[in-house]
Amino acid sequence: MSIKDIFMNKKRPILSFEIFPPKKDSPIETIYTTIDGLKHLNPDFISVTYGAGGSSKDRTVEIASLIKHKYGIEALAHLTCISSTKDEIEHILSTLKNNNLKNILALRGDLPQDKNFKFPTPLHYHYAKNLVSQIKQKNCFSISAACYPEGHIECNNMAQDIEYLKEKVDAGVDLLITQLFFDNEHLYDFMDKIRKARINVPVTAGIMPLLSKKQIERCLSFSKATLPKKFTRILEKHGDNDEILQEAGITYATDQIIDLLAWGIEGIHIYSMNRPQTAQRIVENISVFRSLI
Repeated sequence: MSIKDIFMNKKRPILSFEIFPPKKDSPIETIYTTIDGLKHLNPDFISVTYGAGGSSKDRTVEIASLIKHKYGIEALAHLTCISSTKDEIEHILSTLKNNNLKNILALRGDLPQDKNFKFPTPLHYHYAKNLVSQIKQKNCFSISAACYPEGHIECNNMAQDIEYLKEKVDAGVDLLITQLFFDNEHLYDFMDKIRKARINVPVTAGIMPLLSKKQIERCLSFSKATLPKKFTRILEKHGDNDEILQEAGITYATDQIIDLLAWGIEGIHIYSMNRPQTAQRIVENISVFRSLI
């Protein structure tokens, strides 16, 4: 089933998870434990990233196929394009189609960190919308894309960011998944703005449980996300105690999701970090409330 159809036929807020492939030198079977742990939570779909820096492309397709055909869960395969040629993207699209994978998260991807990296000439993919247009021409995929409640880190202002977002959605996007955020008011304000801009596709909220000081610092470094004072105080007092931070992070994510569900968000997408136990605790915490929505 396409993710577009999942949202069109939803009877409750959609629940999904993101996982990432094992490192290249690790056997693919190491991901089984993660998927096994998430399967019992009955997700509507699981997304599979490229791994750090856009690596593990082949494993993304392999794991997405495993999720769909072995576990019977709909899969969403990430696809980045900034450093790819059109032929490379065409090959990946053919591979996805041959594996009966119908859902793609179309992303520009991070710029390569290697200063000597040579981009394809000509550069076909300046923005994710270029990739969306190419996928849409195939007429056999449901396309998801990213959005940024506090603005893209490379964009000057929110008005411009929403203008670019509308161009991307108009190119053929069926679903928007938000980048991580920690203050729901930013999302609610963002939702008002995009609906006024006539961006009417479903939006699912990307939730990142904060579990350690190192992880928090990393999350804040690659996004415009801001920490509310409520969590900043916890970090200042217990930043060196991962056990306390983990409990606080799970509690905070739970409260954040319950507030989002009460507001009327269409879906919750938990960045699992391949930690099914964390996802399980959060889902158990919200299960009663979610069943009542």
